[in-house]
Amino acid sequence: MSNSLPYDGLLYVSFGGPEGPEDVLPFLRNVTRGRGVPEERLVEVAHHYDLFHGNSPLNDQNRAVIAALQQEFTRRGLGLPIWFANRNWHPFLTETLTGIKAQRLLAFVTSAFSSYSGCRQYREDLEQAREAVPGSPPIDKIRVFYNHPGFLTATAERVQEALAAWPPKKHSDVELIFTAHSIPDSMARHSDYEAQLNDAGALIANRLGHPRWRLAFQSRSGPPQVPWLGPDILEVLRQLRPETRVVIMPLGFLNDHLEVLYDLDVEARQLAAELKLDMRRAATVGCHPAFIGAIADLVQERLDPTRPKLAEGKRGPKEDTCPETCCLNPIKARPGRIIHQETP
Repeated sequence: MSNSLPYDGLLYVSFGGPEGPEDVLPFLRNVTRGRGVPEERLVEVAHHYDLFHGNSPLNDQNRAVIAALQQEFTRRGLGLPIWFANRNWHPFLTETLTGIKAQRLLAFVTSAFSSYSGCRQYREDLEQAREAVPGSPPIDKIRVFYNHPGFLTATAERVQEALAAWPPKKHSDVELIFTAHSIPDSMARHSDYEAQLNDAGALIANRLGHPRWRLAFQSRSGPPQVPWLGPDILEVLRQLRPETRVVIMPLGFLNDHLEVLYDLDVEARQLAAELKLDMRRAATVGCHPAFIGAIADLVQERLDPTRPKLAEGKRGPKEDTCPETCCLNPIKARPGRIIHQETP
């Protein structure tokens, strides 16, 4: 173990995304493997990437977070290296694990909230990668952190930056809408996903002293007869009066990747213009210093069991090891469905 610590390093795990036009369809095939999604549907989704030259900014933004986090580790005297790995694109988990010599690793997953796609599935991915790479060390996943004060502070300050588009006296009239990736209702029933989003929204709004907020969802997929969490962000925008000032904060996303850029900056912005809404989209937490500090806090609490686990709200900190019945996936993938195109 490095520096007599219980872990040899941190595995930074994300969803992955294409980094050029030639990557788009292979990436989408990885995401949908085994789900029977027709090739024509993949081609349709691939057109979203055309607006961004076939490149998802997700990998570059993750690399920027890793660089900032490594600096924070150095500042705190933590001699831990950080390795980058993805679920669906290079560097794949198996590729990264192949190059690591360690006895035990921590894993930080780029999802602040509990759900099958955002938590349990990553645990399964880590175990499958370990089985595929002989000699891989045990890997312990860091808990979800939706109510960590650093994450809440970073999100609140991103909202404040967006509110700065108007004079302070007009801020109280702004409609603040938090968004997150929708998931099937049947999946949501097996996790605290929606409750955690509402808790985080309330804690952030309280920080801002802004009582006018609501939760909406985006990026749903699958057949329309299958119920998913709502309301959709576009439905919410249609309910607002013309000239309403709106801030959309993508609470469920840590980086400004494709589903933020397309669903909010293209589709929602276009609809807002048609409805004559004065809309601003808040940046995600990204490399905000408070968020980088929060990740370092989460690492340190695993290095030192006596260190307090920081969390706000009535639910307190999530456990390090989820119960066997937590975040189950009750639905097998059905033909035509793409769940979480690029969501961590």
